[in-house]
Amino acid sequence: MREALNLALDQALQADDRVFLLGEDIADPGASGPTAGLSTKYGRERVLDTPISEAGIVGAAIGAAIDGMLPVAEIMIMDFIGIAADQLINNAAKLRFMTGGRTTAPITVRTQVYAGLATGATHSQSLEAWFMHIPGLKVIVPSTPRDGKGLLTSAIFDEDPCLFVETIRLQGKKGPVPAEPGFTIPLGRADVKRPGADVTLIGYGRSVHDALAAADTLAQQRISAEVVDLRTLVPLDVETIVESARRTRRVVVVHDAVQFAGPGAEIAATLHSELFGELAAPVERVAAGFVPNPAAPALEAQIYPTPDRIVAAAQRTLERAKARG
Repeated sequence: MREALNLALDQALQADDRVFLLGEDIADPGASGPTAGLSTKYGRERVLDTPISEAGIVGAAIGAAIDGMLPVAEIMIMDFIGIAADQLINNAAKLRFMTGGRTTAPITVRTQVYAGLATGATHSQSLEAWFMHIPGLKVIVPSTPRDGKGLLTSAIFDEDPCLFVETIRLQGKKGPVPAEPGFTIPLGRADVKRPGADVTLIGYGRSVHDALAAADTLAQQRISAEVVDLRTLVPLDVETIVESARRTRRVVVVHDAVQFAGPGAEIAATLHSELFGELAAPVERVAAGFVPNPAAPALEAQIYPTPDRIVAAAQRTLERAKARG
């Protein structure tokens, strides 16, 4: 995944002189993630190390975008994105509307989620649900290297502001990646990672891999689970999730964001609205607990989704469906 994101940034910088990167510790020798090596190749005029000021980073990106550039800003840890919330919510996301469509803010904000690494209450939060609520802002969360490259390239060249959420626990995830420049994946199109007939497991980012592991366990119990990877939360591919849920009639939604008012709540509400009377059981949600993230690994492990929790939720949907006859 790390190399796939690096390749997407590299090819975007090479393809268009308007693309530039800015953020904290993104230039060599400090760069250790997806931006490693890029300042050496393209120079510090296009890979800019910034002061520790999230508001300054995003504000500068918006100004550059208004002036015709295609900035890719990095907020090192998602917990810090609140410092730039005004720039994202009241400036970038509203610019198209406020100017009657004459001006947009084609910025990409990359940020990382450290959930599951025992980094404590203020360095581990999955806050994507905050930004799903903001009209004008696109929210993207890849689960595989291929999707990472294709979705990041789409985000960089999209005319609207995009929040691109990377999961640190997936940085070492391996998988095939198209090497050709210009490879993109359309925003707003989910992907069925595994077909199935008995229950639909819906996730994004790291939770997709937990769902796939759960599907393997369910298969041993002769339960066929379909795994749908949302890939983008906004725009949400309602058509794909409704089509899958209509076939299986049972659904479990999984995510690392807290369950209360999380993305799964919107997905469950959508499915119950679209498929009222067709679902065999209520939509189940498996998500993080509504508590500050503990720094102790043994405690942290208790609040996040696991394959076992997903299996149990899938079994509950089958049992409730059976009880209803």
